[in-house]
Amino acid sequence: MGKQSSSWITMHKKRWPLMIFALFTLSTVMVFFMRSAFDSCHSTPSGTDNHFREANEVQKAPIHSVSQSQTPSIAPNPLYFMKSKLVLLVSHELSLSGGPLLLMELAFLLRGVGAQVIWITNQKPAEPDEVIYSLEHKMLDRGVQVLPAKGQSAIDTALKADLVVLNTAVAGKWLDAVLKENVQQVLPKVLWWIHEMRGHYFKLEYVKHLPFVAGAMIDSHTTADYWKNRTKERLGIRMPETYVVHLGNSKDLMEVAEDTVAKRALREHVRESLGVRNDDLLFAIINSVSRGKGQDLFLRSFYESLQLIQEKKLQVPSLHAVVVGSDMNVQTKFETELRKFVQEKKIQNCVHFINKTLTVAPYLASIDVLVQNSQARGECFGRITIEAMAFQLPVLGTAAGGTMEIVVNGTTGLLHPVGKGGITPLANNIVKLATHVERRLTMGKKGYERVKENFLEHHMSHRIALVLKEVLKKAKS
Repeated sequence: MGKQSSSWITMHKKRWPLMIFALFTLSTVMVFFMRSAFDSCHSTPSGTDNHFREANEVQKAPIHSVSQSQTPSIAPNPLYFMKSKLVLLVSHELSLSGGPLLLMELAFLLRGVGAQVIWITNQKPAEPDEVIYSLEHKMLDRGVQVLPAKGQSAIDTALKADLVVLNTAVAGKWLDAVLKENVQQVLPKVLWWIHEMRGHYFKLEYVKHLPFVAGAMIDSHTTADYWKNRTKERLGIRMPETYVVHLGNSKDLMEVAEDTVAKRALREHVRESLGVRNDDLLFAIINSVSRGKGQDLFLRSFYESLQLIQEKKLQVPSLHAVVVGSDMNVQTKFETELRKFVQEKKIQNCVHFINKTLTVAPYLASIDVLVQNSQARGECFGRITIEAMAFQLPVLGTAAGGTMEIVVNGTTGLLHPVGKGGITPLANNIVKLATHVERRLTMGKKGYERVKENFLEHHMSHRIALVLKEVLKKAKS
């Protein structure tokens, strides 16, 4: 999710109320950024063969998880070997969505070790766009060069680059459209970073060059298996050497998650703005509002959980559902359906729609349980899941996609089926966590421990570094 500024975290305690108010006010006017795509777990699925490798297996030895206390205070940056390398990053678009923002994060990690990084956006709207303008200037401020997608400068950069990273399957259209007769020279140094889980991305026009690149990097085993099988069965092509790289939380996000003063201030402010009490239980879904993210099924489960509590006369605090990712300016047909359901069931007082926001920390600090209800094949990774776990929140997730590789069912959260068949199981899980305080808190602590062991920025940097070394080696040979 959106990164939190680390500077305001260290400010003097008595300035907190003012700073929190300023931060939260700013967040409510910023455009929503949702990391929608990505996931991870303890073990590699049994169906994974030698063609498929966990990034930490590249050197034939696993990365041993280290806690912050075990990490040397001056640990060498695993990406330092990229110093002075020329890296071209090609994104299919530049927006506040998961894929582009994740590629920007890689750009900043590479700039941090002295790599020369050049960014190309393949698809841009004809009219000026405030989001694109803002993100490009953010990159320019951090030393990332921005080039037009087409033209001789783009071709020259691709030919000179030590490494070319194509971001998402759709970025494959850039190869033929721009490089043309130079494609074959560039393919041996291309790392294709894939995040998609939807079937409509399996088009030959997008991925016909996929078998010939140096490697593919995918965020979860589930997604990697899906791509391997689907490309073979539907398109008759094979995947290149494929590496599974689980993501990690940014240092800025972890600073907020581990600052009890910050969390308390954020919790109090958000709850006050929503009109809920400190003891009320908040179950939140934090994703862009769309049918694929399952907000409709979540609200049905939430309503059913209220019915169960009433029927069984359970003594629990007031329950609230929070939907973060709404669009107050342009209500889609789907969101209109959500609001109509809330009105019909007369649960307006305990359902809260929150506008799109770049800053999710205030909401993670203020809620009690995260609901990850992505449908169909689920999330490729679902970064909001590990961000919630960093805030010691249990996760109620769908048993699909990368969520199964992140959430340990019964330990860090509870899983339920996708589709309408998951409505009642999710409702029961909401009631379970509402009625068992100790279980809820224990799951949250276990989730935090799992993040510290597997899903931090240095874990992700280490895993990506191993992949980049392999790709550079192939490019030279």
